[in-house]
Amino acid sequence: MQFASHPIMVDAVLHGNTVNFSIWCVSQAFTLECGMDFFRHLPFELFVGFRYTRAKRHNHFISFISLTSMVGIGLGVAALIIVLSVMNGFQNELRNRILGVAAHLQITGPDNNLKDWKKLVMQVDGAPHVQAGAPYIMAQGMLSYGQSVQGAIIRGVLPDAEDKVAELGSHMRSGSLTDLQPGEFGVVLGAELAQALGVVLGDKVVLMAPQGQFTPTGVVPRIKQFKVVGVFEIGMYEYDSGLALVHIEDAAKLYRMGDSVSGVRLKLDDLFDAPGVARQLGQHLMGKGNYYITDWTQQHANFFRAIQMEKRVMFIILALIVAVAAFNIVSTLVMAVTDKRADIAIMRTFGASPSSIMQIFIVQGALIGVIGTVVGACFGVLIALNIDVIVPFIEHTLGVQFLAKDVYYISDLPSKLLWSDVTVIVVLSFILSLLATLYPSWRAARINPAEALRYE
Repeated sequence: MQFASHPIMVDAVLHGNTVNFSIWCVSQAFTLECGMDFFRHLPFELFVGFRYTRAKRHNHFISFISLTSMVGIGLGVAALIIVLSVMNGFQNELRNRILGVAAHLQITGPDNNLKDWKKLVMQVDGAPHVQAGAPYIMAQGMLSYGQSVQGAIIRGVLPDAEDKVAELGSHMRSGSLTDLQPGEFGVVLGAELAQALGVVLGDKVVLMAPQGQFTPTGVVPRIKQFKVVGVFEIGMYEYDSGLALVHIEDAAKLYRMGDSVSGVRLKLDDLFDAPGVARQLGQHLMGKGNYYITDWTQQHANFFRAIQMEKRVMFIILALIVAVAAFNIVSTLVMAVTDKRADIAIMRTFGASPSSIMQIFIVQGALIGVIGTVVGACFGVLIALNIDVIVPFIEHTLGVQFLAKDVYYISDLPSKLLWSDVTVIVVLSFILSLLATLYPSWRAARINPAEALRYE
């Protein structure tokens, strides 16, 4: 900005704008020498770029387009952060709730009949990454109480061992898993299943096993009366409405399993190591019997693949929205370049290079993108961190429920903010904003000073 203190030189070159430009140069020199150290030490391109952004333009339409670009970028960035946080929350919540009932690993035998399960538990109990193991019996049944009849999955468990491989004990609404005692034929029902049957603690339900027994009068189902000793609520409709727990010995008697079980459930120290641990156990148990090992990623793969695919698609769609908003900067800068043709010509006359002119408008466009990105990121992070409060407030105010329990697996809208996602979104928005400045800046750098000042 050395030329700002030499208005006489400006007068000698410019004819139509001598007075105005001289006053501008003198005022700039006076401002710089009055203590604005920050702006004094800025490079010429940054100083002029910031000034063009801060200046009150006589063309209000350009200012409106700039504001629209900032708002569009901000909304796009905020939407990306919020949507990805909700998708992360769904994935995390779904995984936690499924694994609160299911197991990290399951080992079964042929026809779901495992006889030497005690020996198997001892073999795998000391394996790397395996924390605990528990046997189970899985079968189908029909529960009835009064006039109500409901089908359910019947799981026979050892209460003490079950608490080590699943989190059902922490989701008990009433009663306890330890109330399941062998020979007493107690049952623990899911909350939705208990509500559908209309039972409470102490009521007795009739459990009918589909495997029949032959009598002189024909085949009749096996029937046994069970006492409701507990109710659990996982918060996942599939399990709350269709799962009943009984003691493993009672299940073995009803389904005539003898000393056999359906399989063994294992808990690992890191659930994400399940595929690797399954392969290791498969090699370890090879030749010791016919075992089938499955992990939670195989049993519920469709859920997590669908969520991951939806997350990627939503990222692409919302990134296009950010791109559209970012490329509004192109129209803003094109109009700004047209509006500043005389200024560009004057700066070129006083020695500013084409690259300097180009950098000025890159700074102006980048500043629009940075402001929109920062505001949008702050707004998106704020909503993502408080979505558990905002959504219930909206539902209460409007009297609607966005996620019905009988339709969706999760009835609440979860959110998990990952700063890695925020970083990627912010960097992407900034890069798109920079790309949008290249053409208008290149066009400004090609302006011929003589042509621009001919009619001024």
